[in-house]
Amino acid sequence: MPVHWTISHANRLVVAVAKDRVTVSDIEKYFAAITADGAMAYRKIFEVTHTPMALSEENLKALGERIVLYAQHGQIGPVAIVAASDESFAQAQIFAAAATARRPLAIFRELHAARHWLDAQPLPED
Repeated sequence: MPVHWTISHANRLVVAVAKDRVTVSDIEKYFAAITADGAMAYRKIFEVTHTPMALSEENLKALGERIVLYAQHGQIGPVAIVAASDESFAQAQIFAAAATARRPLAIFRELHAARHWLDAQPLPED
């Protein structure tokens, strides 16, 4: 499975790491799983540094638009995308531009900076 994640209900935090070739279906499974687990409103770190350019610009935009739909049906939490390579950073920017939901979203080159920013974001309300 190219996307691995852990959910900490105690910390209201989701940490996901994408490796190798990631498909739209892989990301949709991640979205579905965290929604089913009641974690869509949690703060999230999504690490995409080690994913090759497997998703097209159209697919990235479609996934961003999916976030907008999730936001219309409930609270979604802040997300810190970690993209250390130039290629993964460019992909993250395309996704972020399409994911125009009202929630904090930032792209980082380093995990430490992403975690520091995310820890400063408010926890979701019960």
